[in-house]
Amino acid sequence: MKAPTFWKRDSGSIWPTILEPISFLYRAADAVNRRLTRTHSVGIPVICIGNIIAGGAGKTPVALAVARYLMSEGWNVHFLSRGYGGKAEGPVRVVQDVHKAADVGDEPLLLAAVAPTWVAKDRVKGAEAAVKAGADVLVMDDGFQNFSLHKDISILVVDAGFGVGNGRVLPAGPMRETVDSALSRADAVVTIGNGPGLALPEGASILSFRAKLVPKAMMNELVGEKVVAFAGIGRPAKFFESLMDAGAELVEAVEFPDHHAFTQEDIMKLVEKAALHDAALVTTRKDYVRLPDDAKLMTTAFDVELVFQKPADLQKLFTRRLGEHEDA
Repeated sequence: MKAPTFWKRDSGSIWPTILEPISFLYRAADAVNRRLTRTHSVGIPVICIGNIIAGGAGKTPVALAVARYLMSEGWNVHFLSRGYGGKAEGPVRVVQDVHKAADVGDEPLLLAAVAPTWVAKDRVKGAEAAVKAGADVLVMDDGFQNFSLHKDISILVVDAGFGVGNGRVLPAGPMRETVDSALSRADAVVTIGNGPGLALPEGASILSFRAKLVPKAMMNELVGEKVVAFAGIGRPAKFFESLMDAGAELVEAVEFPDHHAFTQEDIMKLVEKAALHDAALVTTRKDYVRLPDDAKLMTTAFDVELVFQKPADLQKLFTRRLGEHEDA
């Protein structure tokens, strides 16, 4: 689905007010779920990378960056995901050349390129499968609002430009829970991009970090090139802006709903647009993994990586909570 425009900050719409009673029911149901859910520990550290809004905030790039750091310190990292958009119930270990996005979702395919990745609707069973396979630390991509698995470190990811939108809870706004509720369980907030992000309460002890997504060196080939860009992610505009910041000439931008399953008709229309402009067809890596194999031959994936302003400070958090790895 595409995020409603009234979820944005200062939209001026009356819909948030109309939907507020349903938001109250959503919060009540969430409170009941928390009280009834039993939390399990699987005997190894669990690091959760989550957010407080529906839609993209940049969780997967943060999860990848965290995993790469832990791996450099000698940890045997496994990823755990519910596999949103995929039909697999799990637990199943993702195999890149075998599984498709329709099976396991798009994010797990990106994660599996870096470390062993498990998809499971039941997070506890997925975590247990990872432990049995040799994991000594788990990085969860999403799951902040799932209370079935004990987390040792919880990191909230915020898109600096969007923040928390209109600040209301679903469906009146984009928030999965209130800011106070989320911050009470978070150890750190990572704000990606330029903008106000999330205003932390004065005197809050929660750690705050800034980061940005930058194009990988190989993307220099797009500098000065005309491109037709398309994206089916939470914040397509952010991707289009990144392309222009990288020096590409964006001649047309096409938005699709988040996690959109691209059809042959979609691809042919996009290819025709690119041919009309004599331009390259470009999309995000997350969208690229959902394309049919023949469409990938006609499309360039725009690869980015996450860069922290003060990576050493974030690394201190892991060292303090997890200790030094015995093989480091």
